Amino acid sequence: MTTYGFGDKHVIDTGGAPILRRIGLAMAAVLVLLLVFSAVTSVPSGHVGVLTLFGRVTGETLPEGMHLINPLKSSNEMSIRTNELKESASVPSAEGLVISLDTSLIFHLNPDKAADVYQKIGPNYPAVVIEPNLRAAIREATASHSANALYSGEREKVAREIHATLKAQLEQRGIAIESILLRDIQLPGALKQSIEAKQQAEQESLAMSFRLQKERQEADRKRIEAEGIRDFQHTVAQGISVELLTWKGIEATEKLADSKNSKVIVIGSGKSGLPIILGQ
Repeated sequence: MTTYGFGDKHVIDTGGAPILRRIGLAMAAVLVLLLVFSAVTSVPSGHVGVLTLFGRVTGETLPEGMHLINPLKSSNEMSIRTNELKESASVPSAEGLVISLDTSLIFHLNPDKAADVYQKIGPNYPAVVIEPNLRAAIREATASHSANALYSGEREKVAREIHATLKAQLEQRGIAIESILLRDIQLPGALKQSIEAKQQAEQESLAMSFRLQKERQEADRKRIEAEGIRDFQHTVAQGISVELLTWKGIEATEKLADSKNSKVIVIGSGKSGLPIILGQ
């Protein structure tokens, strides 16, 4: 430090160059830190990062986690988790009736095509491409089926047709279709009542047919049982003779005679000559 005197005033020279140098070094350090922090990016779980350079998509994607990138590049997050898109629509049936149909589409973004989707469709791709295609696929599928079929037994078939249509249209654009669910189908009130009445009549008819079949089976069982009894009696009758009955009577007399109970047996008093038991 140097001091100069001018009359009653003194001027102090502090040496400006070293101070400027320190300021410059501090600014450089701050700039380096800013560059380092801007070069580090984090992608949250269930997402990918689409890199852009001055607004242009580079085609690079980052998986979840911490990454060191070019400070001039920006990372744009895109979810690859499974999502549900609910749609309620009024659609025509094959006979021209209007049906209210509630559906749920289960889908997710293909990570390998996230950069392409971000560039050509944008982050709001569900509203841009999925919803319109879902509505069109629902209308196309229901238009080839009657309202009765949709309400009763062809829901799964309609769901498969919608799934096949969306898969062909959206998977090539980077959107994977997992499943389509038909949550509810509402028909016009009069048609719904007539279908339910018809189904009830069919159920009653099936129940009556079951009862009639059961009665026929019971009648067949009784007939077979009666035929068996008749055949048994016929067979037994053919095998019984007077000599057999006499022999059985003699065997019974012998057993009674050997019994310790008191009795009176008259020998040869019956018409067939068999003993007659008078008392015990």
